[in-house]
Amino acid sequence: MRKDTVALVQGTYFAATGVWPLVHMRSFEAITGRKRDHWLVNTVGLLVGVVGTALVVSARRGGPSADLRGVALGTALALAAVDVYYVARGRIRPIYLADAVAELALVAAWASTTSSGSHGDAV
Repeated sequence: MRKDTVALVQGTYFAATGVWPLVHMRSFEAITGRKRDHWLVNTVGLLVGVVGTALVVSARRGGPSADLRGVALGTALALAAVDVYYVARGRIRPIYLADAVAELALVAAWASTTSSGSHGDAV
């Protein structure tokens, strides 16, 4: 898979899931469970949205740099780890395992990327 394609897919996913609680907290909580600290949900959402937006912009410009790919890969791994850890401890709903699967699919996609555009350097 091309790096610009993976960046676009991850960027779109991150932008959508990042802004979701900001746009409609009620539906977000209906799926993911009630949250005590909306400020924290909003903070994480904004940060994930920022990473997503950067990935979408980079995809449209020929593909992300190695640094941005590292941020994308690291963010996906971190989110997957948090999902699995806190579901296993009963702190968050099992629906978060669906996100962990999506995050790990993104990691696998990055691992299978080929060069594209002017940023064809290795991950």
